[in-house]
Amino acid sequence: MPKNSGQENQWYKWFDREQIVHNLEFIQNLIVVLLCISLFCIMVIRLGEIFVSLLHPLKFQNVTSDLLFILILVELFRLLIIYLQEQRISIGVAVEVSIVSVLREVIIREVLEIPWQQILAVCAFLLVLAALLLTRAWIARIFNPTSDEKNKAMVD
Repeated sequence: MPKNSGQENQWYKWFDREQIVHNLEFIQNLIVVLLCISLFCIMVIRLGEIFVSLLHPLKFQNVTSDLLFILILVELFRLLIIYLQEQRISIGVAVEVSIVSVLREVIIREVLEIPWQQILAVCAFLLVLAALLLTRAWIARIFNPTSDEKNKAMVD
């Protein structure tokens, strides 16, 4: 009988909710770390390609596009680092990545070649993203008073 209870405890550990959540969080963090490593490798490869392309006659559109792509990768890398540190997605960084991505696409396709309807849609999308950034900053200021306000309260 004691052998069965030992085996039952072992099976119980496999289906313990806290243990399952812990294991899933570990796997998720492992995936995020692998994403960080692969993003870093892609950034290094793209930087090498940019330096090689500088040997040829410069095409402003291509160089700008590549630089903006690297900036997008840097912001995504920062987003993943923040996720690993705080176990949350930073809305501000995600919105910044979206803005830079949209601007990169506009630069690649050239503004004069884009139909006016798409330009209006892009403008509306950028306005919504800007409003989201401003709202986030406003809410952060309301719920997290700055150190100046704390110091002022201490003096009074």
